[in-house]
Amino acid sequence: MKIGVFTDSFRPYTSGVVRSIELFSREFNAKGHEVYVFGPDYPLLHPPKEEGVFRFVSVPWPTMPDFSLPVPISSQLGSTIKRIGLDIIHTHSPFLLGRLGARAARRYKLPLIFTFHTLYDQYVHYFPFVENTSKNVVQSIARNFCNRCNIVVAPSQLVVNYLQRIGVETSIINIPTGVDLEEFNNLETDWLEKNYDVSPDEKVLLFVGRLGKEKNVTFLLKCFQAVQARYPLCRLVLVGKGPQENYLRKLCREMGIEDKVTFTGVLPRQNIVHCYASADLFVFPSVTETQGLVIGEAKAAGLPVVAIRAFGPAETVMHGEDGFLTDLSPSSFVTAILDLLENKELYDRMSKQAYKNVALISSSYCAEKMLDVYRELIDRKDFAPRKKKYKHKNVIGNDLHNFLA
Repeated sequence: MKIGVFTDSFRPYTSGVVRSIELFSREFNAKGHEVYVFGPDYPLLHPPKEEGVFRFVSVPWPTMPDFSLPVPISSQLGSTIKRIGLDIIHTHSPFLLGRLGARAARRYKLPLIFTFHTLYDQYVHYFPFVENTSKNVVQSIARNFCNRCNIVVAPSQLVVNYLQRIGVETSIINIPTGVDLEEFNNLETDWLEKNYDVSPDEKVLLFVGRLGKEKNVTFLLKCFQAVQARYPLCRLVLVGKGPQENYLRKLCREMGIEDKVTFTGVLPRQNIVHCYASADLFVFPSVTETQGLVIGEAKAAGLPVVAIRAFGPAETVMHGEDGFLTDLSPSSFVTAILDLLENKELYDRMSKQAYKNVALISSSYCAEKMLDVYRELIDRKDFAPRKKKYKHKNVIGNDLHNFLA
């Protein structure tokens, strides 16, 4: 099977979307299929040429220089699709290259699938030209794109419910991005101690993600300040970068916790897994995640998780088994963290359960479920969007209209 992936973000940029594409592509290739990625270039990052990756001329984003907007124009796209002989097109954005992929699917009579990775109405602060636009309009853009597709993939059942609530009629299937469990073999449990100013006596609270407004890191810093006041031998490690980094560093100084918070910036993948292994607890305050892939990765390293009960995390964390889900209040978040730091028996039990539970979302298993969807779409040979329930809907889990067209 030859799979065309159209995405508005790809490596060397790092995000949950990019990670999802990488994991599924790796598994597809390992199973004998071919993946071709149509994505942006990054003129400021100079990505190397890769076989099977076709990059579009792109413009750096004003508020995030490491992110680029691809220009969805190519005189060679049609001939490239024909030469490759694509069997299916899988888009990962309802904008720019996602829409280009949708047009290509319609023109060349290919099945079209779309993964709804992002709650786009929660990200309008990144789009100056639509920042004052209502969330209803942003939802309308996403809804209309979903209804152009043959199948929409949602990474959690709560996102399935959200899409149905905003009026998506196309069949929706719940398939999360899996975790590559092999990455978590032979880990260095003292990696942070060796590479950063982390004492072996400190309990390490870890966050991995973009340092942006939607990740709610300001809330996390306030909670950590309260935790640190009661449990001084702890440290917060933030892995990632983003537009709020300078603001967050300044906030740490103002709060008097600068010496207890470590900013690592973006790290190579092999070092991120060592961060998980050398931490004690994973803390995740975001309320906009459709899945929260990093939560699964933390569990693969045996880390109990404290997260806000919202969308993806609400399904990824098994409350009371491998972590705690809290409401959006500092007191409940802080209490959950302290319970795990101060109760070794509770911590050990949740750590063991985290290892056990993550096997349910291995990348190999999730990739095979996605391939099943591809096969059914290709065999159907009727590529009009289906407006009725998809028969494999609960395979995993808890069981501007013309804008940029």
